Amino acid sequence: MTTYFFKAVASDGKVRTGTFPAENDKAVAKELRRQGLTPVYVGLEQKKSFELKLPTLGAAKRKDVLFFTQELATLLNAGVPLDRALSITTELTEKPQFRGVLLDVLRVVKGGRTLADSLGTHPEYFGELFVNMVRAGEASGSLAIVFEQLSEFEKTRDELRSYIISSMIYPALLTLVGLSSVFLLMTFVVPRFAAVFEQSRMQIPTPTRIMLETSRFLQSYAWIAALAVAILVITHQTYIRTVEGRLWWDTFRLRLPLIGEAMRKAETARFARAMATLVANSVPLVQSIGIAGAILNNRKIAGALESVAQGVKRGEGISGPLRKTGQFPALAGHLLSVGEETGRLDKMFARMAEIYEDETRASIKRFTSLFEPVVILVMGVLIGALILSLMMAITSINEVAV
Repeated sequence: MTTYFFKAVASDGKVRTGTFPAENDKAVAKELRRQGLTPVYVGLEQKKSFELKLPTLGAAKRKDVLFFTQELATLLNAGVPLDRALSITTELTEKPQFRGVLLDVLRVVKGGRTLADSLGTHPEYFGELFVNMVRAGEASGSLAIVFEQLSEFEKTRDELRSYIISSMIYPALLTLVGLSSVFLLMTFVVPRFAAVFEQSRMQIPTPTRIMLETSRFLQSYAWIAALAVAILVITHQTYIRTVEGRLWWDTFRLRLPLIGEAMRKAETARFARAMATLVANSVPLVQSIGIAGAILNNRKIAGALESVAQGVKRGEGISGPLRKTGQFPALAGHLLSVGEETGRLDKMFARMAEIYEDETRASIKRFTSLFEPVVILVMGVLIGALILSLMMAITSINEVAV
């Protein structure tokens, strides 16, 4: 008998880990399924703990997974056998590291394991949602359809993420350029005029004096301010890595004007898209909620889903418990209520995802359309005040000379 380490998902969507003595890994997987657990990893070496959250994937990894999903969906729909399809996809993959992952997946599949179990051994690329979707596809004999749905899921989510990032780049650059311009004026331009004003021994106007004192402060203590900001950022990043810190930060972000509502809608869209994909493939509702919650970025909203799962277990449905959390838009609960009444919960989740993806784009657009002119106005006022202060002092010098 050999002791195997395992990682499996329970019916409530939570991850279970431990050891199990058995003759081989297949016996362990069989026993886990008998106990109502979905095996994700079974092996002789213990897997390091990880968070089953796809959004933590880097951009390069997300593109690799999307490419793999699209290519495999195409090949399976063309009637290519699974092992041959995996072999072709491996050959088409350009990234050596990801090619190594696919070669390992192919090796495990040829060894008699299911594709879901094989993908589950690489959680850094294939998260819980991905693995469970593939498992459902294998069980129903619709693996090609599942990969099409996963491809659409990954593509839609990537498009929304790209839209949010691209929309925020310009306001961020605008703010950075504006602050840099003010800093350069105060530390390089203003000091040159300060020497002229001091030599004239004139009565310097109050606005100009304030500007000169601010410039001297920046020249003398800018490094202290930079150090304080660096310490603050490091402290903040360290704190939000803790459970309490992350919960506080996510709660705070949801309360921000404009941007907080956009974040809430984006998380609602992400949750709905994941649920639509899972429910459509007959993944149990409680397990689907656990998996969908694991891929959310906001821990405040993800934590609220625990009470939703408990409500589903008690037979209350999903719409009522979802409304009670107060973390989702009101329309979401009404849409799901209609889905429960009509028996088309998967379609309603898909419609809900479309609505809030559009709402997220509209909220981001409103934020940027308001933020950009505000930044331009503030920077214009600051730079205008600097120029006006200099002009007042120059005019005073000319009056003294006359």
